[in-house]
Amino acid sequence: MSRIAFKNQVLESALFARRMWFSVFVIVLMIAMLFANLYYLQIVQYQDYQTRSNDNRIKVIPNAPPRGLIFDRNGVLLAENQPEFSLEIIPEQTTNLKQTIQELTDLLGLDPENIPRILTEARHNRKFNPLTLAEQLNEEQVAKFSVNQYRFPGCSIEAYLKRHYPYADELTHALGYVARINVKDLQRLDKEGKLANYAATHDIGKQGVEKYYEDELHGQAGYQEVEVNNKGRVLRTLKYQPPQAGQDLYLSIDSKLQKRGYELMQGRKGGIIMMDPRDGSILAFVSAPSYDPNIFVRGVTGKEYSALLNDPARPLINRISQGGYAPASTVKPLLAVMGLNEGAITPTSRYFGGPTFQIPGTARKFRDWRRGGHGWLDVYRAIEVSADTFFYDLAYRVGIDKINEYMTRFGFGNYSGLDIYEESTGVLPSRDWKLKRHRQPWFQGDTISVGIGQGYWTATLIQLARAHSILTQHGRIITPHLGLAFGHGDKRQPIVPPEQEPIKVKDDSYWGVSLQGMYLVINGPEGSGRHAFAGAPYKAAGKSGTAQIVGMKENQRYDASKIKAEHRDNALFVSFAPFDNPRVVCAVILENAGGGGKNAAPIARAMLDAYLLGKYDADVKDDDEAAAH
Repeated sequence: MSRIAFKNQVLESALFARRMWFSVFVIVLMIAMLFANLYYLQIVQYQDYQTRSNDNRIKVIPNAPPRGLIFDRNGVLLAENQPEFSLEIIPEQTTNLKQTIQELTDLLGLDPENIPRILTEARHNRKFNPLTLAEQLNEEQVAKFSVNQYRFPGCSIEAYLKRHYPYADELTHALGYVARINVKDLQRLDKEGKLANYAATHDIGKQGVEKYYEDELHGQAGYQEVEVNNKGRVLRTLKYQPPQAGQDLYLSIDSKLQKRGYELMQGRKGGIIMMDPRDGSILAFVSAPSYDPNIFVRGVTGKEYSALLNDPARPLINRISQGGYAPASTVKPLLAVMGLNEGAITPTSRYFGGPTFQIPGTARKFRDWRRGGHGWLDVYRAIEVSADTFFYDLAYRVGIDKINEYMTRFGFGNYSGLDIYEESTGVLPSRDWKLKRHRQPWFQGDTISVGIGQGYWTATLIQLARAHSILTQHGRIITPHLGLAFGHGDKRQPIVPPEQEPIKVKDDSYWGVSLQGMYLVINGPEGSGRHAFAGAPYKAAGKSGTAQIVGMKENQRYDASKIKAEHRDNALFVSFAPFDNPRVVCAVILENAGGGGKNAAPIARAMLDAYLLGKYDADVKDDDEAAAH
């Protein structure tokens, strides 16, 4: 017998009510969540989503600033900007980057060697940033691409300004050059917080003043805020912030003097530097041989760079600031100041200069360049005839420690402060240096060689010019510099090098003793520069040097015809004029040329004639009778 179930109306009503209220609660909760989320999106995150929306609609295009121009001291243009066309690609807008680059290379006849470099840059670059595939496109290449542009989405032709050096290789080692920004540059700019300012810039200073004054020459990037459609096409410009052009740079170089020096060095290896000893401004900066910096601007090929690297004349070396040469006898006037100040010699003391010098208690003889010796010498004549034995004896009595101390004050063994980064310090030897470098103690014989600017001592030409500038200014230390001013016209802002403590001596007349000795080198009856400067209508002073490249045996005599060309002596000559009020110092080095008085002095004379007399095209006197030292 089955049981009959009766509905409990009360319980069912209660159950229905609970379910209804639960449903209402859920619905209200969901509506609340919906409104809360709506509030969050519309109110709280309003700025964020508006910015994202604008990013989809608005595009910011960076604009590269025009690079500052470079002029010489007279306003002659040395580095300019010329309009060029480049081919660029945005990687994220291509389906196959490598294939696209290859097809464009084939279509436009581009250098296939650049493909690996471009792919490397693409891996280190953000995919939405454009990459430069080729620069300096000609009209035919631009036309070919324009016809086929529909096949290459994300690629475009861009017009921009490109650096150009109208004087080609005449000024390369002073100006340097700009070249394409590479991965290393990008990492450095990012580290220095400058990457955003280079978003639209293709090139950066790599060497010379282009690199040293990069921040001033580059300028400040601008930007263009544009509205784009869903295909990225620009519909209109919303905002434009113009870029701020880089500052123009005026160099202290005189382009006419530079050209004169360049012509004089044709077919030679070496350098010429002319500077104003009163303020350190450089008038001529010639390193030979040189190379055309424009090939680096357009992108040097592997073959071109290999040819420069393997050139036995080493044109990439800056022989003014990087070449390390034995200063030879050119430093004797500086050593004389040291000897006077230390009391080792006096203006009237005499020394008998025989054919050799011998350290007491030893058998080794250090010979003078003149086989028979010079006889009785005072310091004036010792400088005039460049008597080695006089300075052997001085070095022996003063010692290497004092020589190192004084020559350090003259700037040897340190950077000169020149405003380019391509500079070496040379070697100013000391006891510690030899122990560290050669793991050997210092011997007295080492000091004797240093006493005539040989041995371990190497210096750069800029150090030599600076040291003699200090000498002409009676110890006032100047800093050589290429940069003269920024700006244009009356708004030029001078570049002022830092001041340094002067060299102080016990008696200011000591400077005059060495300067008078240098005067006799050119104007005395025995001076090595008397032939080269014969008939000069101005008073000049100087000092020659003949630096040995390889050592000679004790009884061996120098014979250039029996020595390899690369082992022959270097010729040096340092001069200044006018003698009473020096306005210019000129230092010359000719590699493997022989005697300084015979070979380098005529070059110095020609440069001084150009500066003081305006003679820019006179023939250089080749005087075979000039003294070898």
